[in-house]
Amino acid sequence: MCAHATPCPDVSSEARDLAAVVSSHPEQGWSLLCNGVVLFDDDGELLPDGRAFADPHTWLTPEPLSA
Repeated sequence: MCAHATPCPDVSSEARDLAAVVSSHPEQGWSLLCNGVVLFDDDGELLPDGRAFADPHTWLTPEPLSA
């Protein structure tokens, strides 16, 4: 699907959400990526085959600095 000089990550890649944005709809909270993935503002993803993924990130909190 991607026709860039440097191809975007494939849908099967873990980095699929790094593909170029084809259509952005911030008022609705989603963007269509050039690999066919719909990326939602909450980091959820909808793949072209209909599979849905929740936020795949693990957010870590920094450890407090000791004096």
